[in-house]
Amino acid sequence: MTTPIKIGISSCLLGNSVRYDGGHKLDRFLRDTLGAYVEYVPVCPETECGLEVPREAMRLVGSIDNPRLMTIKSRKDITPKMKKWSLKRVNELKKEGLCGFIFKSKSPSSGMERVKVYSEKGIPAPKGTGLFAREFMNRLPLIPVEEEGRLHDPALRENFIERIFALRRWRDITKGNCTPGKLVKFHTENKLLFFAHSEKHYRLMGKTVAEAGKNNIEEVYKTYEETMLEALKLKATPNKHTNVIMHMMGYFKKVLTSDEKQELLENINEYKDGFIPLIVPVTLISHYIRKYDVTYLKNQTYLNPHPVELKLRNHV
Repeated sequence: MTTPIKIGISSCLLGNSVRYDGGHKLDRFLRDTLGAYVEYVPVCPETECGLEVPREAMRLVGSIDNPRLMTIKSRKDITPKMKKWSLKRVNELKKEGLCGFIFKSKSPSSGMERVKVYSEKGIPAPKGTGLFAREFMNRLPLIPVEEEGRLHDPALRENFIERIFALRRWRDITKGNCTPGKLVKFHTENKLLFFAHSEKHYRLMGKTVAEAGKNNIEEVYKTYEETMLEALKLKATPNKHTNVIMHMMGYFKKVLTSDEKQELLENINEYKDGFIPLIVPVTLISHYIRKYDVTYLKNQTYLNPHPVELKLRNHV
């Protein structure tokens, strides 16, 4: 990476005491572990739009698609203030070059999904989206987003972090002049990563690259980026990973000894059946790639899409 991975985040998740009760919701993984590899841009919709700490609790009221943000006891409508501020803040964040955003779950301003929306009779429906989160996702639909609660799921955590690192790599190669050669190099190095998420999108991206010299290069880059980010939204399942590793094995299966081939196949099957984590077959195949000097595979980001210290491929 030539520049930091800049990530927006709900301020309370970093331990800042900005919540309605004067507290915070510190997430140590986000602050300390992931925080070692990213640059956070903290955002607190309530305090930044002018509300005090502490303050009266609020909730969403009305329709699911267009709720109002109301204080619970005094029934004060904060919607106009929050919407005006959200529009302004998202426009500012567009200039920050964010590679992702981590929202505070269940928040009436920042919840990404399943936020409670109360009827006029006080009956909650967990189907809403926080006002600021809605504005952000509507105006920046391709930026990877997640909630801190969902990031406790190992698969969702890995998927989100893989996406932000991929987007940062893409942003690095799109600096300066856009050329077909830069696009070919990027696609070649990331082919197997994309294949692990979506074969359909992988083939669409390959077609875009193949036609890069015939079309307007800025439009080609735009189409490629959109397809890439759509592909990476789709989770890489054990079956998809297995297909990728078997594909990699094909590059040197003729030089593997019978014992090496058997060991690798056993590792792959044990991973596919859920007995060992992905890091095991990936580490073994990386060893064989170095041993037999398979240059094409050495440069595949699939082998190291994010820092190994994050241990994202260690779960079963």
